[in-house]
Amino acid sequence: MGSRTALVEDLMERFPHVPREAVFKEDLLRGGVAFDPSALSDNESGEVKPKSYFIFSFDHGTLPELGEAALRRPPEEIILTGGPYDLRRTVVSVRVNPASPYRVAADDEGLLGLYLDGRRIADVGVPPMPEYYRHTLANGKSVMEVAPTIQWGYLIYLTVFRVCQYFGAKEECQYCDINHNWRQHKAAGRPYTGVKDVEEVLEALEIIDRYDTQKASTAYTLTGGAITSKVAGRDEADFYGHYAKAIEERFPGRWIGKVVAQALPKDDVQRFKDYGVQIYHPNFEVWDRRLFELYCPGKERYVGRDEWHRRILDSADVFGARNVIPNFVAGVEMAEPFGFTTVDEAIASTTEGLRFFMSHGITPRFTTWCPEPTTPLGKANPQGAPLEYHIRLLEAYRATMDDFGLSSPPGYGPPGPGRAVFSVSSFMDSLPADDAADEVADDTAREKETAPEGA
Repeated sequence: MGSRTALVEDLMERFPHVPREAVFKEDLLRGGVAFDPSALSDNESGEVKPKSYFIFSFDHGTLPELGEAALRRPPEEIILTGGPYDLRRTVVSVRVNPASPYRVAADDEGLLGLYLDGRRIADVGVPPMPEYYRHTLANGKSVMEVAPTIQWGYLIYLTVFRVCQYFGAKEECQYCDINHNWRQHKAAGRPYTGVKDVEEVLEALEIIDRYDTQKASTAYTLTGGAITSKVAGRDEADFYGHYAKAIEERFPGRWIGKVVAQALPKDDVQRFKDYGVQIYHPNFEVWDRRLFELYCPGKERYVGRDEWHRRILDSADVFGARNVIPNFVAGVEMAEPFGFTTVDEAIASTTEGLRFFMSHGITPRFTTWCPEPTTPLGKANPQGAPLEYHIRLLEAYRATMDDFGLSSPPGYGPPGPGRAVFSVSSFMDSLPADDAADEVADDTAREKETAPEGA
């Protein structure tokens, strides 16, 4: 197929039940986008909210390879609308790739657009600088460094431990650049705190709460690298949990509290719940046994795939199945040299995993794999997985949810094309819009907000 336009249009025609917006979004997420200098931000001193590098690089090059985009950051996300495909409002996380056939640039009138194969295919909106980013902590640190927001302001992303104790080729997940991302930011002289102080987190949240007058920020995620021993004298459950405890004590019911951590034993999971966490993300990464063992060697060594899955199911006894939402990295199933060689095989494997968890009432979600070049799988697979895999996964995901009578998971904002804000995959864009589902996401938070003091 001669052009990317032809590939995208062919897939839209072959899979008409997948929203056309999701086809473009998945292609941008898997392959990245180039930015003309006219489309870059002026970092924290400008009018556009810049990319925060909240946990991984999510770029197709190292900072030195990104050119001006490394000096003047691109926007955190872009919104696509209109154009010849009449796209509904679509929020896309920015993944920079100077070699991408997609390019964001301003036209002669200064209006930003997305261009593919030299043709303007959508209008582009960029997130305005939020008022809370204009204020600093007492020690001079920026709110963006301590508590960045993503998903168009919906989610506060608290990466409180910016490295991972699965370290080196024999332990690191083969698609993950968390440790490299920390190293490259430190090498570039950027502020990039390894372990965030809980009082600094609370101070940043106070600033967000004060200036987010529209209450756009609805949830927070506590996350970071795996902890196999201790950090600051705390094991993994206590380390991440003590941030949740402090947040919930200071801001009871203000946000939906979520934690991304390893699949921990049930007693540790109960500690998360006791600390005030409402949603638990024990990510299973990839379903196939052989690929899990190869791609997640540290997790296989310390926990093991079967025990990991048992712990996910056990955690539903603590949080309720609906509030256990494990992520997988969509696309690594097809990574050479070990992955599936056909889309049919990869979809069959991933669907088997979806059916396993959904049959227990647990609804996984997924992040579209960005092949970062400093990772083994990214280096070997710079193009990522075929776009067809990602489109068929959206189709299989929705069909499996329908089979088990499940609706969109809580804590991700509204579902539906033109409404979704989840920016690192299109699964929310591909689900049906449902006003009732919108409300479920905020049930717990509202209940806590209206509870009498001390309840």
